[in-house]
Amino acid sequence: MRIVLATRNPGKIAELRRILSTFEIVGVEEFPHIGDVAETGITFEENALLKAHAVAQGSGLPAVADDSGLCVDAFNGMPGVFSARWAGRHGDDQANLDLLLAQISDLPEEKLTAHFRCVAALALPDGEWRTVEGRLPGHLIKTPRGGNGFGYDPILVPDGDTRTTAEMSPGEKDAISHRGRAFRALAPIVRDLVTTA
Repeated sequence: MRIVLATRNPGKIAELRRILSTFEIVGVEEFPHIGDVAETGITFEENALLKAHAVAQGSGLPAVADDSGLCVDAFNGMPGVFSARWAGRHGDDQANLDLLLAQISDLPEEKLTAHFRCVAALALPDGEWRTVEGRLPGHLIKTPRGGNGFGYDPILVPDGDTRTTAEMSPGEKDAISHRGRAFRALAPIVRDLVTTA
């Protein structure tokens, strides 16, 4: 059962390979004719589906994609879909983190509630699709901690824990993460749709 992951983010690829370990995972980099898909949607679901449909069409295989980000309650859910390009350039994790830290620097502790949100999508070459969502609620800290993970992991402490997601082992993070929750919910759908397609 070959599934194409519609991402080139190495951190995300490693995480999804662990979570979807029961499938034969193929990276989109194995299809050089498939270009980057512009994330022009205004919701996580729209962006996840844009990527999944493009990769399914381009590869002829089922494709899974996600769009995820950090949603800060005090900022009405922003950076949200703009999380990866919050500082202006897509994928500059350090610049994004630095900008957000500057923006929350004057917020009181009780205003630092936030959550990671992920919408995972499956698209088949025939156009059929499904989406699911996962969330990881927590609060932000103003001094980054931990060297694991990527993106905003060093500043989100999940509810019920004292560590940031960047201080957790990959297995611990996968067990509770927004992406882990979304893709674990998607896995049986992939099994059902792909085996009957």
